[in-house]
Amino acid sequence: MSKRKKKEYDDDDGRVISPMNIDGMPWYTERKSLFGGKKKEKEERPIDDVPLTKSETRAMMGGVFAAALLVAGIFALAGLLFILFCIYVWFK
Repeated sequence: MSKRKKKEYDDDDGRVISPMNIDGMPWYTERKSLFGGKKKEKEERPIDDVPLTKSETRAMMGGVFAAALLVAGIFALAGLLFILFCIYVWFK
């Protein structure tokens, strides 16, 4: 069997505008800059490496609970308003 020839397009200059690389996938390649050449990878520390103090942990958890309560309150208010609408407007 013969291999297929790659299609060549007139408007393709070979630059990568938006790379679709995902770490750990078989097709992952090193990042390249828009203007050619290789881009230096930043050394990123995983989030797990950063130790948090007790006060930072409490503040983070407080923010998470406040956000969750805000969302739950909005849904509860919307449900209450719908029930009131049904009772006093729709079913009259």
